This record gives sequence, C-alpha cells and structure tokens, in this order.
Amino acid sequence: MQLRRRPLPLIAVGVLAMLTPLLGGAPASAAPAAPAAPATPAAEQEPRGLHWRDCPTAAAPDLRCATLKVPLDYKNPRGKKIDVEISRIPATDPALRRGVLLFNPGGPGGPGLDLPGAARELLPKAVLDRYDLIGFDPRGIGQSTPVSCGLTPDEAGIERPYKKETFARDTALARSFAEKCRTRFGAGLKHFNTRNTARDMDSIRAALGEKKLNYFGISYGTYLGAVYTQLFPDRSDRILLDSAVDPARVWQEDFRLWAPETEKAFHRWTRWAAERHARYGLGRTPKAVADTFWDLVRRAERKPIEAEGRRYDGDTIRSSMRPAFFIRAKASEYLVALKEAAAGKPVTGAPPVHPVPEDFASALWTVTCGDADWPTDPKSYARRAARDKVRYPVFGDFASNITPCAFWDRVAEPTTKVDNRVGALILHNEWDSQTPLPDATGLREAMKGARLVLVDEGEGHGVYDSGASSCAVRHADTYLVTGRLPAQDTLCRPDPGVAENPERRIGPPLLAPRTARG
Repeated sequence: MQLRRRPLPLIAVGVLAMLTPLLGGAPASAAPAAPAAPATPAAEQEPRGLHWRDCPTAAAPDLRCATLKVPLDYKNPRGKKIDVEISRIPATDPALRRGVLLFNPGGPGGPGLDLPGAARELLPKAVLDRYDLIGFDPRGIGQSTPVSCGLTPDEAGIERPYKKETFARDTALARSFAEKCRTRFGAGLKHFNTRNTARDMDSIRAALGEKKLNYFGISYGTYLGAVYTQLFPDRSDRILLDSAVDPARVWQEDFRLWAPETEKAFHRWTRWAAERHARYGLGRTPKAVADTFWDLVRRAERKPIEAEGRRYDGDTIRSSMRPAFFIRAKASEYLVALKEAAAGKPVTGAPPVHPVPEDFASALWTVTCGDADWPTDPKSYARRAARDKVRYPVFGDFASNITPCAFWDRVAEPTTKVDNRVGALILHNEWDSQTPLPDATGLREAMKGARLVLVDEGEGHGVYDSGASSCAVRHADTYLVTGRLPAQDTLCRPDPGVAENPERRIGPPLLAPRTARG
C-alpha cells in the first residue's frame, strides 16, 4: 500500500493483521443499523404531482419517467421553475420494499435517467426486492432543463497542456466559453450547482412520498451525496459512495491532485513493467521503461504518431496515457501499441482519444465553476502550470492550466463544508485514476460516521461496477440490504488475477451491466 500524506482514519499498520480475515470472508461485524425509514407503497405515490409515462430502454422496457418541477433558485421557491426528469423501476417484492434507491453516475455532466435498467442487471436480488430504482438527469443535464452553451470543439476541450506560446489562446478559449454560457443563461446560470442538485434530490424524495433517501453515487456523485448528507442529515438513510471526492478540495485543488498522484502511479507502473520485460519489451529496469515512454513523447512532438485513425503528438500521449498508468497492465498494452505504431506497424489497442461532447463540457464547467470561486488572474494559472509542468512532468501542466472558471461569475452561495456523522459506506480503489486516494481519506475525515472500504492495490476508477473485488462488493450489498456498516474502516483485496488482466477497463461505463449476483 502506498504511503499517505494523511493517515487513513481508522486503518493503521497494526490493524492490518486484524483485517486479514476480511480479505476474503464475510463482511465485518456490523455497527448497529439505523432504523428503516417507513416505506410508502408505490400506489400511493401517484397523487403527489408526478405523472408517470412509459420511457422504455433496451435494458428496461418497463422503465417509467416523470417530470418534476423544481425552483431554479431555492431561495426564491415561487420564482422560475425548471424541469428535473426522473425514472423508476419498482421494487420486485412489495412485502420487502423499504424505499427508493437514487443513483448518480458522476461527471458532473453524466445523465442518469437510464440507470435503473443498468442497475437492475448489476445489483443482487436482495437489493432489487427492497428498493424502487430511481434515476434522474441532474439539473442542466440531459432532459432536465439542459445547459448547453453553444461551444466550438476547441472551446469544449477540457484538458489543455500549458505552453507559453499557446497560453494566450487557451485564455481566450476559456474566456469565450464563460461568456457564451453567460450570454445564453444570464444570472440563472449560477444556480446550476451541486447544492441545488442536492436540493433537487430532496424534492424527488418528497415527491415520491419517502421520509428518507437511499442513494448510490459514483465519482462526482460521491460529492453530490456528501453535500446531500450535509444539507439533509436527518433524511439520509443508506448512502453508498463509490470512488470518493474530497469535499475540502472542491474543485481546483481536486483537479491539481491528478498531477502528483499520476507521478506516483507512473513510477509504480515502470517498476511493474520492468519486471515483465519478457512480456512487454519496454525495458529491463524502471528507468529504461520510463525512457521508453519519454522517448515516444519526444518523437511524437517532432512527428505525430498515427494509430487506428488517431493522431498522437507528445501532449496527446501524456493525456491519453495518464489514467492508464493507474492500471499497470493496461498502460503496458497501450505503450506497446504506440511503440509499434511509431515503427510503422499496423496496431490495435492504442489509448483512446475521445472528443468532449459540447453538452458534457457545458454541464461540467457550469457545475464546477458554480460550486466554488476560482482565481481570476490568468497570470496565476500560467505561473502555477509552468511550475507544475517541471515538478510533475506527466500531467502537471494539464492539471493547473487555465479553465473557464477564471471568468465565471461569483458563486451564488458558499461552497458546502461537509462535516457530519451520517453513516455512509465509502468504496475506493487505492490506485484510482480519477479520484486518487487522498480524495477517499479526505471524504472519510469529513464524514465521521461513515466507514471506508479500501481495496488495497485496487486499480482503476469504480469499485462496485468493475467487480474486481468481491470482498468490497459484499460489504456494499450487506449495507444496502441490512443497513449494517463494517465495525471499522476495512481493507479488501482485488480478486486473484485482476492485476495481470490487460482487458481491465480504465474506468467503468456508468453502472455498466455485468452478470447479476443472486
């Protein structure tokens, strides 16, 4: 396990021996369960202003949807209303039903309306028996009064390397992004933020006739869930948070966290790949493996590498490889493909390069800039990005470069400080590419009644959906079914063979189905 700047709250080195039986056995002895919230039968929910209609998907031909009107600004509840679109699949056993389970897939910018169908393929029967599965598109996203700023592809680009000669252009693109959003949405734009999305969640709870809310949030969805627990602690029931965000880092410092954590993952990967030189041929020592990578970056700077119809310059290699370094087998496969492509060979399996959809970029920065005030002086970004490019060469300049938030209006209300004792369950991989380990320890420190299930040497983004640690999944299932938390923060291990599998995803599709557990 990697060393941490901040200690994991309840897991000390000496505790590992006590946790050993948990690494493949039953869930830990349970803390006392919170009393179940009285459930309201589905038939009694219809009169509360929701008009349900069929909205079938391939995964859920029985999915039903409804539109909920909520205030744009909750401080002015009689003012302008916006739409929040919700969906539902009823619990499969009315006799066992205990409430609703609401999902958020992350982002910010991820739509969630179709998640109940995907979740039904993922969750065990015991969970499906007990909960109506509820999806929703958060405000500003998908079918819920979307925020779309009319961006060009250049403006919508999220990750930009810092270069002195291109910084003025980067600044102009960031400024144009903010101005286009402001022109389209005016002062109302500042109300598309996480605090109001959490309030929308509570409006969904009330509209469904439930006294408490059960929730499953992934990635950004963990921050959304944490904010909900802070605003509505007495209405928070079973809160499952997978791949945590540290609420104290929102948002600039959370983005910058990618730089030092990627360096750690990079050096860990070079050691692993060197030990497997016979398989990958990337170098017999960690230094040789690192040299192979940086030689390709420099070569691509002189002449971009073509692979599978994609063009890789040095910056593209750094940004596309960054999340892969957290999954060592995947990074090795990607670099082999790039190395062969540079030699003129036809290849498959080069790192993906995805254009950013305009609506996703609009929603991402609207929420990110609306949650916290960012520095407004472009020169401060240039100084920090130039410094971080030297200090953290793989990704430091990307993580610190200027964003549209430099030109955003001031936030509508202060950033939420999370500090509560709600009994949530946090799942996290030690080597998570998108929400690195300090994010998990930070959220655990903020949520003092929670428990953290950490997958020791777990790789990639997303624990439950990847199914790479059956130990972690058992803890989550037990919590959703019984409400019991582990007695203390807990270590799990990945299942045998996971680390050597190059077919592992870098990050899971949002609640992608896999074989359902019974």
